[in-house]
This record gives sequence, C-alpha cells and structure tokens, in this order.
Amino acid sequence: MRIALAQINPVVGDLIGNQNKIIQYIQQARDENVELVIFPELAICGYPPEDLLYKEHFIQDNLKALRWIQKQTQGISIVVGCVDRGIDKNLYNAAVLISNGKIQGKYYKKALPNYGVFDEKRYFSSGKTKDTFIVNRKSVQLSICEDIWVQSFVNKNQSLHINISCSPYEVDKLKKRERILKQRAKEMKATIIYVNIVGGQDELIFDGSSLVVNAQGQIIAKAKSFEEDLMSVDLSVGAQQARPLSIKKISQVESIYKALILGTQDYVRKNGFKKVVLGLSGGIDSALVAVIAVEALGKENVVGVSMPSRYSSKGTQSDARKLAHNLDIEFKEIPIEEVFKSYDEILSEEFSGLKPNVAEENIQARIRGNILMALSNKFGWLVLTTGNKSEMAVGYCTLYGDMSGGFAVIKDVPKMKVFELCEFINSQGKEIIPKTILTRPPSAELRPNQKDEDSLPPYNILDDILTDYVEKHHSINKISKKHQLELVKKVVKLVDQSEYKRRQSPPGIKITDRAFGKDWRLPIVNKYDNMY
Repeated sequence: MRIALAQINPVVGDLIGNQNKIIQYIQQARDENVELVIFPELAICGYPPEDLLYKEHFIQDNLKALRWIQKQTQGISIVVGCVDRGIDKNLYNAAVLISNGKIQGKYYKKALPNYGVFDEKRYFSSGKTKDTFIVNRKSVQLSICEDIWVQSFVNKNQSLHINISCSPYEVDKLKKRERILKQRAKEMKATIIYVNIVGGQDELIFDGSSLVVNAQGQIIAKAKSFEEDLMSVDLSVGAQQARPLSIKKISQVESIYKALILGTQDYVRKNGFKKVVLGLSGGIDSALVAVIAVEALGKENVVGVSMPSRYSSKGTQSDARKLAHNLDIEFKEIPIEEVFKSYDEILSEEFSGLKPNVAEENIQARIRGNILMALSNKFGWLVLTTGNKSEMAVGYCTLYGDMSGGFAVIKDVPKMKVFELCEFINSQGKEIIPKTILTRPPSAELRPNQKDEDSLPPYNILDDILTDYVEKHHSINKISKKHQLELVKKVVKLVDQSEYKRRQSPPGIKITDRAFGKDWRLPIVNKYDNMY
C-alpha cells in the first residue's frame, strides 16, 4: 500500500482554511498514486482548540468541514483528526477513516493527557471505540497521540499501526518520541506510521518530524522538521525488510533556533501582523530576538529602535547601530533623556529628600515601553519583547516597561542558552551579532555602571538553580546541596514573589519541559517556604 503522511500546519479555528488545505493535500497525494493519506490529530480545527470546544456551533462547523472533505475522497482513503459528538452526546477527539466518499469508521482517543500544557479531560471523554479497521483489504490499527505513549497494544497483532498526533516541541522531546515509537513497534511487531502536526500555536511549537518505524524498531522514513511536508512511503515493497534511514541529526541549539523562528513566524502571521518592532539596547537579548525576527519575517518587516538615556554607554549604542546594519533592518534612534527629565521635574516634590532607586530605573524602562507601544498603535506593528527566562523567573524586568509588548520570543530561553544561540548564529558564516555584545557584562543600563551581577548571581549559577526549582520542582534543601543555602533562598524567594509580573507578561514560545505559562501555575498569594 502506498501511504502519504500529510504533515500540515493548520490554524486553530480556521475551519475553512484548514479544510481547503486538507483537500489540497488529498489532491496532491492522489496525483502521486497514494492509496491512503494520513493527517494529524485535530487537523480540521487545529490544536489545541481550548474553550472553542464549549461552543456548540464550533463543533458543528468542524463537522461540516469534515463532510465537505469526505466528498473529496473519491478514489482514495484518508485518516483525519477532528472533534466529534458521539451518540452519547459526549465530545471526543476523533480519528475518522474515509474511503471513496464514505466514512468507514471512527476511533476516539482513549488516553487524555491532563498535565503540563494539556488539559484534554476538561473537554473530551475517553473513547471506547474499536481501533482496528480495514483499508484496501488491509487491517489497520488507529491510535491518537497519547494512546501510544501510555499503552503498548502488544496483544493486537496488527502489521500496521497509525498514530495521528499533536506532540509539542521541547528540548530533546524528539529523542523521547522516537524511543517510544521504536519500543512500541518492536512490542507490536508492527510498522508504525506516526503523523505529527507542525507549526506554532500561541506558546506551543509543533515540530512535525513524522516517522515510519518498522517492526524491528528502525526508522525507515522521516518527514521534515519545522516544515509542512507530504511524505509518501510504499509499504508494498516490504517495510519489515527496509533498510533503516540514515538521518542527519541537528544539534540541540539548532533545533531551538528553528523552533523560535517558526514560533515567531506563525504567531505574527496567524494573528494578521506583517511587521514587528523591538527595542535594540545593544545587549545580547535584543540582538537574538532581532535575528530571529529577521529569519522569521524578512528584514523588510523588522524595525529596531534604540532609545538611549544618560546611562546608555557609547558601546551599546554603537552595537545597536551595527547590529541593525548587519541585519539590514530599518533602524530608529529616539533618545529618552528629555522625557526622563520631565518625569524628574514632575515628581521632584514627591521624591524630595529621597535617594534615586528602582523607581527612577523603572521610569526609564516604562518610557521605552510607551514609545514602542506608540509605534505599534500608529503603524500596526507588533511589539516583540526581549526578556529571557532567567530574568522572567526572578522578576528582573519592569512591568509596563520592557515587559510591554505582544509576543515574548525568548521568554522560555535561559540566559546561558541565549549566549549559546548567539554563538551558533555567528558560527554559520558572517558575524551578524557584534562580538562586543557577546563579551560585554550584561547590564540594564538604568543607573551608573550598573551590571546584572550587582543584583543577581552569575547567570551560569542562576540558571542551574532555576532549572532545579522551576523545571524539576526541587526543594531549597535539595538545591542547596549544590549551591550556597542563602543564595538558593534568595533566588527561590525572587521566583515566588515575581509571579504577579509573569501573569501580566505576553505569551512566549515554549522550548523547555516547564515554561512560564500553562506549564507553571504558581499562586500569587503564596507563603510556602519551599524548604523541604
């Protein structure tokens, strides 16, 4: 049987657009003499549809799209994911098998993930349908995403298993996914066809990387990563005897880079924006975001703005200009000194006799945030914020200042990983990011001679503590076996006290096991000491 894996990038809620994309892929597969074309989980409505599933008209419109797709399947079979209302009136995450214009069967997802970014039990009921169907006189078993992660199907004795999926990207997730699929294939003694969705949806990135794994647990075909793809495989030649595929592996840092580019591109374009604007401080974080934006959207759609104050060094101002020149993007310089002076004058009576402190520092950040938002409102540009995960974790950021914007590209990228990504970018040929940006000690430049290490531990130490506390949920006592106790207490307290800021931050791309967003739901009012 000749089968095609249709790895598509749907848009949540764009039922007609998704429907037309699916039909286009069906036609392309038909032209390639494919007998069965397989689409990802919830391909018709996009994933995750979240509370759109509470709208009955959304469910019915999704089923109308299914019926229209059904009419386009003459001479071919498909498996496509959609939302279905069962005869029991419950809602199900469904894989629908259609052949020659007729629905041959429906499989309802059994294992509903309810951890991390997933909350499928909020919407769906667990299915109890059969999982085995006949396609072109061949017995085929169906499952949906989580089903194959939590159960082995060992006793089913089917030679072909199809799993349609929406498996989000995170660092090293592909290795785990491939390991599970290889294990399942050997357990079942079956060829597994795994079709994953691709694209960005809010904070989630789906990397595609669809696979065919033979019964020996060898990958014999693999679709592109971070791109749409229609990959055909001919199982009639004997998948069991096919030679394992020689796969060119990409490094962890390159996969993160590709994920950030795809996430930025899809968030901007799917939300109807064409151009973005960001503050270029001459620092490493804004440099990385600028490069990603150019890769995602093209240099003509990125505007960089330098907003120097009395504390901005000549070096950072020069680096901001040089970076903009290297990227060939539109560059604006809007000094904030006069505006800052006006704040000093307005507040002089209220602040009389008091030394300058964080209040004056934050005023500068908020002036910059207001300028960027004014440009956004006037020209319809989306503001990209430039804060990294380390800063967001400990609250080293200004509410209504540098946190102002529509999308936080590196919100889940720790500071040390920012350096690694920038080194990777410069290693690809021409030096895009000026070397002085990489070697200068990080500074917010909001007071004389300020450096980040005046307020925070060195970033390599901070990131290690944050990984243990945020991503692994380790206690203070456990983390203090590696780091000085008082330092750990300080960092943990900063994380806990900064939750109110993170709740008001724009969405950002998830790349780690636990990102600030759906993954992380810390109470704002919280007195737990985390010692044990």
